[in-house]
Amino acid sequence: MHPSWTPLTAGTGQYTGGVWRTPDGAVVKRLVRGPGEPRHHAYWRRQALVGESGLLEHTPGLRAPETLAVEEDGEGLLLWMRWVEPVASDDLVLAAALGRFAAAAVPEQPWGARDILRVRLETVARRGGWSPLDGVVDGSLLAALKSLWDRRESLLAELAALPHVPTHGDAHPVNLIGRAGDDVVAIDWEQFGHGPLGFDLGYLLLASSRSLDELVGAFGDPSVRRGAVLVAAYTAASRAAWLLTQPSPREHLRRLTELRHVVLEAAT
Repeated sequence: MHPSWTPLTAGTGQYTGGVWRTPDGAVVKRLVRGPGEPRHHAYWRRQALVGESGLLEHTPGLRAPETLAVEEDGEGLLLWMRWVEPVASDDLVLAAALGRFAAAAVPEQPWGARDILRVRLETVARRGGWSPLDGVVDGSLLAALKSLWDRRESLLAELAALPHVPTHGDAHPVNLIGRAGDDVVAIDWEQFGHGPLGFDLGYLLLASSRSLDELVGAFGDPSVRRGAVLVAAYTAASRAAWLLTQPSPREHLRRLTELRHVVLEAAT
């Protein structure tokens, strides 16, 4: 890339080849070719399609940064975007923004992600499920995890029956970085699509110091709770099980333990 560009640490997606800031205030993101199925959660062109469509530049609650240009080549593309100035936001502000975005009239796109949690759990199953957690977590938490794993098909069906709403797909606070009035400007839209009500709030819960009750209250729709609990429980357990096969698993295992009450509620 150009020597005057400054590398950024943001943007660590599987098919991200790098992110830079240019001297004139633009952000350039390199996307390399990956899965070509438009509905797959890792579809490599989705971020560029979000930008080219302009679909999310003025949505309430959550919006995408302005896209300046898309330059495609044989190995991938460069996505040029307006710089988003980071602003510290309380997680309750983020939850409220997610609530407004979920209620927005955003038409579903043929390239939007679908069935993210199901596809990920199928990958987890091929890797042996949550067996690394056996003997690591205790009593009631382990029983709840076993119940969730054994009943995952029926609980995925329960999720699928919830209202489907526009979702960012990776609503971690590190991606919800900017502000435009009362709305949040989010980056890394590679998993944007329509998913069950509560999907985004479940992801926010995974990284939040706020309680589930507080986040649901800020979201503004109590019916979001069931989807958020299921998404958070399945995602936290899957991350912890995978990290137990890696050199430094402590962080995700600690977070799974902290979310014991969420896992127990999900299994109820």
